[in-house]
Formats: sequence, structure tokens, C-alpha cells
Amino acid sequence: MNMNDQNFGEFLQTKREQQKITLRQLAEKLGVSAPFLSDVEKGRRNSLDMDKLSLLKQILNLSDEEYETMLNLAGKQRKTVAPDLPEYIMERDYVSAALRTARDLDAGEAEWQRFVEELKNRKG
Repeated sequence: MNMNDQNFGEFLQTKREQQKITLRQLAEKLGVSAPFLSDVEKGRRNSLDMDKLSLLKQILNLSDEEYETMLNLAGKQRKTVAPDLPEYIMERDYVSAALRTARDLDAGEAEWQRFVEELKNRKG
């Protein structure tokens, strides 16, 4: 299933079932109640906070890519930016400036992909 076809709760339920972890077991490991977690999976409650999302990465053995997908879905559910990004953006004025420039120039996906590739190439 494509990420765009899935919401946070569906993603969480799918990954939990792939790991053969019951709802009750996962709730216990996260330190939340089973009814609360059930509501999260059914989309009746907002996604979890950053600490719990980080813990989920370990419990569900998520790859870095799956973790990023989960964070993006968590942000979309709350109609906000993925929860791992606001602090980074707020602490760096140049990031806000770059985002505004990209918005004002209506930068497309291809331009952003080139930018990301350029940054990744510098890392390696």
C-alpha cells in the first residue's frame, strides 16, 4: 500500500501485525492503554508524541525510510509538519528562509529532489 493511500493508524496497525505484536502488547510496551492505542489505529485520536514515535521505531523494527514515512503520516494526521522537524526549522532562520523562497518560487518536486541529492552527495 502506498503511503499516500494510508493514514497513520493504518500504517501503525500494518507494521504491528507484520511484527506479530498484539494491540495489548504494543500498548504495554508504549506505556499507553489498549483502548487508547486502538483509537489511534482507528484514527479517532491523534498520532503519538515524538518520544512514543521514537520508541515505535525500535519496537516495530522500522527502517529509517519506514520511520520517516511514519513521521510524515503523524504530521499529516495532525495537519502539521512531521514531528521531528519543527525544532530544526525554528532553531535555524535560514531553513525558514529557504522554505519561503521555495514556496514563493513554487519549487517543484524535481528541484527539491536535486537539492536533497546534492546534500546527500556532500555527506558521502
